[in-house]
Amino acid sequence: MKNFIALLLAAYCGFAGAAQNTPAEEAAAAPVQQYAYGQQLDIARVLEMSGIPDVCNVVPARMTYLDHQGQVHVLEYQVMGTGCSQG
Repeated sequence: MKNFIALLLAAYCGFAGAAQNTPAEEAAAAPVQQYAYGQQLDIARVLEMSGIPDVCNVVPARMTYLDHQGQVHVLEYQVMGTGCSQG
């Protein structure tokens, strides 16, 4: 009897987990928002940040994050590349 209950519980958890999208799947479907200076952001957890190229120029970068309600957002903003010399 205990094995049967454990089997039912495992099957239920498997089906419940399969119905949810992963953050990567949700990020692929999320629209890209353009950041505006002074914009208030609700960031609970950063999921991914794009790399910054080795150029001496302003380039776009992206950050994928979860808000406090668990919604995935993709934010695009401008950064200075890392290729400028300090000398």
